[in-house]
Amino acid sequence: MKRSRFTEEQIIGILKEQEAGQRTADVCRRHGISEATHGSSPLLSGLNMWTVCMALILLVTKRLATIWTRGRTNTMRHHNSVFHDLLKRVPWERFAGQVEGHGSDKHVRRLSTKDQLIALLYGQFSGASSLREIVGGLQSHRARLYHVGGRPVSRSTLADANAKRSSAVFSDLFTSLVGTVQRGLRRKLDEATYLIDASPLALSGAGSQWAYFSSRASGAKLHVIYDADAACPIYACVTAAKVNDIKVAQEMPIEAGATYVFDLGYYDYTWWARLDAAGCRIVTRFKSHTPLIEPTDRAAPQDSDILSDRVGLLPKRQRRSGKNPFSNPVREITVRIETGKVLRILSNDLEASAREIADLYKRRWAIELFFRWIKQNLKIRHFLGRSENAVRIQIAVALIAYLLIHLAKADQKTIKSPLAFARLLRSNLMHLKRIDRLLEPELNRPENHNQFHLI
Repeated sequence: MKRSRFTEEQIIGILKEQEAGQRTADVCRRHGISEATHGSSPLLSGLNMWTVCMALILLVTKRLATIWTRGRTNTMRHHNSVFHDLLKRVPWERFAGQVEGHGSDKHVRRLSTKDQLIALLYGQFSGASSLREIVGGLQSHRARLYHVGGRPVSRSTLADANAKRSSAVFSDLFTSLVGTVQRGLRRKLDEATYLIDASPLALSGAGSQWAYFSSRASGAKLHVIYDADAACPIYACVTAAKVNDIKVAQEMPIEAGATYVFDLGYYDYTWWARLDAAGCRIVTRFKSHTPLIEPTDRAAPQDSDILSDRVGLLPKRQRRSGKNPFSNPVREITVRIETGKVLRILSNDLEASAREIADLYKRRWAIELFFRWIKQNLKIRHFLGRSENAVRIQIAVALIAYLLIHLAKADQKTIKSPLAFARLLRSNLMHLKRIDRLLEPELNRPENHNQFHLI
């Protein structure tokens, strides 16, 4: 669109002539506006004239804040909320394809999957602990939901969507965001270090029968593969608490050549043999009753917390009737930690230094800190619904929220602490601010006296 040749004074003059009751056709003719613009109908010509004049004011005046869109159209400048800035990092086009692929919006009339995701993300970022709190919060900020593509929802509709809508579409979105996070991490394949662990989640009440592990107690369990270099989860699975950790690990994807660090919950020779065959480095712990067969001592560093370094074989059987398929030599490194306890660290890496292996096992603490962080700052302790599907959706959305916070923090340099950054996001969620200026006052759009107030 080209800029108008009229000045601001000429436009005001046109409006005054209209207000004085002069014929629209005469005004247009005097100022060189073609008859095709104002038409033949008096009512229509008046409306068209008003529209033309308003458009000219927006194009000409310098006191109105305007920006150019991609289509070279002048529009009013808009300041986005922090919530809008966070949601910009969601791959919406890919998400729309995932929704279509799973048929998530099929036969849906009231609440689309996108609206459901926005509502649940609002609950995670704002710290809402119930459906009523989410619904009330969205209702109070409905004027700013338009720019994030969301809208207020009803409690019953949101509850039904969480209970019945497939959780797979949210899991796929989590996987897409993991790819975005890892895309900016440059490293060789054999430099990847993955930590594996699981954390229990309390669950009780009506609808939690799927998670019963005794007549009186129930609970869920979140299984995670955590990328220690990217500081984010790359795989997550939710099961009932009674499901054994190693059973889930056997279904986890394996990346050839990577390093896997895990604890005693994944003590299985058959699974270790699969990792070893894929060229993966294993770092874990010996059980106290597991001996090292035919050990050969190596030189251990002097005056350090590393007490010994030996190479040997694992027992030929893991159980009474189970033959050990892991026949390759392994390494035992004995380390004394700060509490005085002695750990027997196991690895299939026979070339790295004992210090490197010990430090790799020490990095396992990062996944413990991750579980603590999401339980303290996101909503996975109190569930909006207790059915298996609702629990899966809520945990998937919580992990999506974690990745969005991770990406947003990387885009600013002011706030270093992840905890402080997450708290500031919660405090300023619906404020008109930029992510990199959370400590500054809210942006207030200056009032322009040239704008018309149609009441």
